[in-house]
Amino acid sequence: SAENEELSAQLAEASLAAILPSETLAFVATLIRATAKHAMPDGLTVDEAHDAAHFLDMDLSVLGADPDVFSHYENNIRSEYAHVPEALFWPARAAVLTRFRDRVRLYFSDWGYARFEDKARDNLDRSIAAALERQ
Repeated sequence: SAENEELSAQLAEASLAAILPSETLAFVATLIRATAKHAMPDGLTVDEAHDAAHFLDMDLSVLGADPDVFSHYENNIRSEYAHVPEALFWPARAAVLTRFRDRVRLYFSDWGYARFEDKARDNLDRSIAAALERQ
């Protein structure tokens, strides 16, 4: 659903309100919402930006996984969208992956960049080519 991240943030807010300080809970919700566009949120402190960079990098770590792990992930994505006809799924999948690939950097932190960037670009290139072949 296009609302997954928002619903997850709301669930965290409701579930954790009694155990987390309000500032921490607000930051948790901000991080969850940031995964919708995989963009750094505005208005963060230096420490929060550091944490957000790592959080978002971990969220995209699968893109930089070994090819067999990434392939398994891709198969799971197709299963998740099994209700979408092939003729619609593959062009949309190629477009999503292309938007990631076309970023100057996929990973915000130096840690994520060093660990995942090259493999992620290889995985994305392979997956985009495969999706385009299936159109």
